Amino acid sequence: MYKLLNVDGRAKRAEVHTVHGVIQTPVFMNVGTAGAIKGAVSSMDLKEIKCQVELSNTYHLHVRPGDDVIKKLGGLHKFMVWDRPILTDSGGFQVFSLSGLRKIKEEGVYFSSHVDGRKIFMGPEESMQIQSNIASTIAMAFDECAPYPATREYMQNSVDRTTRWLKRCKTEMNRLNSLEDTINKKQMLFGINQGGTYEDIRIEHAKVISELDLDGYAVGGLAVGESHEEMYRILEEVVPHLPQNKPTYLMGVGTPINILESVERGVDFFDCVYPARNGRHGHVYTNFGKLNLWNAKFQLDDRPIEEGCQCPACKHYSRAYIRHLLKAKEMLGMRLCVLHNLYFYNTLMEEIREAIDKNEYQEYKNNKIENML
Repeated sequence: MYKLLNVDGRAKRAEVHTVHGVIQTPVFMNVGTAGAIKGAVSSMDLKEIKCQVELSNTYHLHVRPGDDVIKKLGGLHKFMVWDRPILTDSGGFQVFSLSGLRKIKEEGVYFSSHVDGRKIFMGPEESMQIQSNIASTIAMAFDECAPYPATREYMQNSVDRTTRWLKRCKTEMNRLNSLEDTINKKQMLFGINQGGTYEDIRIEHAKVISELDLDGYAVGGLAVGESHEEMYRILEEVVPHLPQNKPTYLMGVGTPINILESVERGVDFFDCVYPARNGRHGHVYTNFGKLNLWNAKFQLDDRPIEEGCQCPACKHYSRAYIRHLLKAKEMLGMRLCVLHNLYFYNTLMEEIREAIDKNEYQEYKNNKIENML
């Protein structure tokens, strides 16, 4: 259930009540593709760094260890020892990123596993069954993430197929949630808006899928090569045609500035690999921009990554020490950077929620971006 608490301009402040707890939005979901955040981050760490929602990947978990294995072990929450919400993506994006290995048909997609090359088929029903076995809090509908750029004809055909697949997802999810042996019988389903940078196709698709009365709606197929300006333009056009009284999720986005700009345009769910990936490479976020801890200027810098930051890295260690760890290829260096970055993102979302609560979002956003640039 979605409870809208405040609207400041278009920025939404809400609560999502789920079987695994309440999500305060806007929220950034911490990406743990195969059931763990890359960078040696445990479920206990996630609680310490204020993670509300963990995101895992259906395709990767299906390939390894197998969703049947996860179901036998009681579902992903029990498997990874995490009692807060989990969102699983549908596997669609991964399947389409394997463009050389896949074949799209009306029934679904035939493709080869990137691990061992075995042939796999995934359609709407299979995606729902895998996500039901994983027993995530929120399942994403199986869609086609069309390539960028794509012709208008290709995009329209792709979006029409995504709509037909969404209806099949909804039917299958309802069936699975009614079965006796389903672990999470209250699994929620989010639909995905597609259409590339064709505003009219996206708007029409948003209207059509809104009628299905799903638990939430995502804007997919952005951050795949178009400019930030194009992405913001699409959000401005499309988000007003998605239900305001449901979560609005921008998939795979993004930088802190992308998030600040997108919240202003009505988005309140985000996920991105940036904070963990950048952290693993020694690139850390601060309120005054990004630092590359590999730089020689940090060799004798005994300050924390950011003064006043309460993350596990900043509370105990200096830039100089973390730089030393990175250069010595010690895993702890990577881990501390990832923890800092995720803490930074989760704290940014707290500040965003507070600013919307106070009806001060515009001023907060402008100041924040000015400092970061």
